[in-house]
Amino acid sequence: MQYETKSRSIYKAISWRTLATMTTAIIVFIFTGAITLAITIGFLEVFAKMGLYFFHERLWQKISFGKKEIPSFVLWFTGLPASGKKEISGLVYRKLLEDKLKVERLDSRDVRPLFPETGFSTPEVHRHVKRSGHLASMLEKNGIIVVASFVSPYREGRGFAREVSKNFIEVYLKTTVEACEKRDHQGHYQKARAGEFQNFPGIHVDYEEPLAAEIVIDVDTLTSEEAADQIVRYLNKSVIYAKDSSRKLATAPAASL
Repeated sequence: MQYETKSRSIYKAISWRTLATMTTAIIVFIFTGAITLAITIGFLEVFAKMGLYFFHERLWQKISFGKKEIPSFVLWFTGLPASGKKEISGLVYRKLLEDKLKVERLDSRDVRPLFPETGFSTPEVHRHVKRSGHLASMLEKNGIIVVASFVSPYREGRGFAREVSKNFIEVYLKTTVEACEKRDHQGHYQKARAGEFQNFPGIHVDYEEPLAAEIVIDVDTLTSEEAADQIVRYLNKSVIYAKDSSRKLATAPAASL
């Protein structure tokens, strides 16, 4: 995802040769005691070896040996409302940014305003998830790691997102409706039970659990930070620093964490 620019190679050459030339001049002076000779040799060396270093750097830039490409992928968080998707995925996103990776964040609350006419009936939810899956796949194709968090209650929608992505990693935040209601500080479950919300997953419609998620997190037994750390460890071991990162990640075995 990163490469050395010519200007960076030039500055590196200057800084390295300045230090090396000073060392050479000091050594010549120690052995000869001639300050003029030491300075002359230092100046001749700096220009010769700066040029050699620059071309040496540019040549290695063209050689693929020893380089490892970090694959882009879609990390798709799914789970009941108030299962912790936004918080945990946000923590994972920030941890990936700290590692200087090229990553973007997609959350249902951010994407829905782009399509304000979309409701919450089953067909509309399918359209919303498919649009979001397509958007995530387009970012992935441009070399960007996507951290996406959507309730995405139906397998069909999540299946579409997996199909259009090259490398798709599904994170299922496993919990219960009762536990989510206790975490629901915004009162969405209460409003759903009162009839203010319709088609609410876990209340009016079933949430279809993933059948083969790559990562399954029992959020009722972990803090958000612990869950995020375990997900990042999985990514580092199985995806980012995996020996064979060229494989299609959607075929990775499930991991219960």
